[in-house]
Amino acid sequence: MFSEERSAEVVAASFAGTPDPRLREVLSALVGHLHAFVKEVGLTDDEWGAAIDFLTRTGQMSDDVRQEFVLLSDVLGVSMLVETVNHRTGGASTESTVLGPFHMVESPPRPLGADIALDGKGEPCLVTGRVTGPDGEPLAGALVDVWQADDEGFYDVQQPGVQPERNLRGLFTADSDGAFRFRTIVPRYYPIPADGPVGELLAATGRHPYRPAHVHVIVSAPGYRPVTTHLFVDDSPYLDSDAVFGVKESLVREFPLVDDAERAAAAGLPNPFRAVRFDVTLLRGDAPPPAA
Repeated sequence: MFSEERSAEVVAASFAGTPDPRLREVLSALVGHLHAFVKEVGLTDDEWGAAIDFLTRTGQMSDDVRQEFVLLSDVLGVSMLVETVNHRTGGASTESTVLGPFHMVESPPRPLGADIALDGKGEPCLVTGRVTGPDGEPLAGALVDVWQADDEGFYDVQQPGVQPERNLRGLFTADSDGAFRFRTIVPRYYPIPADGPVGELLAATGRHPYRPAHVHVIVSAPGYRPVTTHLFVDDSPYLDSDAVFGVKESLVREFPLVDDAERAAAAGLPNPFRAVRFDVTLLRGDAPPPAA
């Protein structure tokens, strides 16, 4: 029977007949931690009610272009922890980071060198890189999916009717040497959506809602483990206080100003322009996961 002392034990026992052993393990551990939390902080009835209301409103805030639960997971550092635990690199591949809440539409396939800044607004930038395996082997045909905010810190899905559809998004296929390139603009730092329950949480705890400037990148290739990562702008504010804890030092790059008319013409950009190189290394799919 239920008692304060044996609460977690009693509830966990109800999962003993769960056919899926992994589900049984996860639920039992979850109950244990939740019950220990309630006892540790002495959770009151009013606090529990406020928590239920908060989670309810979090669900109600989510729709086809916004996932408030992902945002909540992000600001609590859970998204980043799950990503890191499940994608350890052992120092042999590009580090991962959070997916974020704005990968809500598919990036359109574009040819190498295409400009993803469809409205032409912002400081022009050339992004180049190469996708390789852990031994430096080029991964021809690797897919490079990119998306980013504009020069005012907004994603296309946040401004329907203002930004062109699929603005600042692209899916590129690496060439025979694993190389990729595309034209874009230098992204701006921005606040995560703060007009919902997650924003209330940040305000109540005295935290800011900002993310440093970055380009989202997902890279995949047959036979290799995909990576979800970011390319961070090195002089952006908030690198040391990202609201979703997504910054890793290895992902920060300089975006130097290039004053070279010949190179600009070859890239199809005005002179001068910004440029950055972001090489990506993937682990083999059949390799054992690196240790922590």
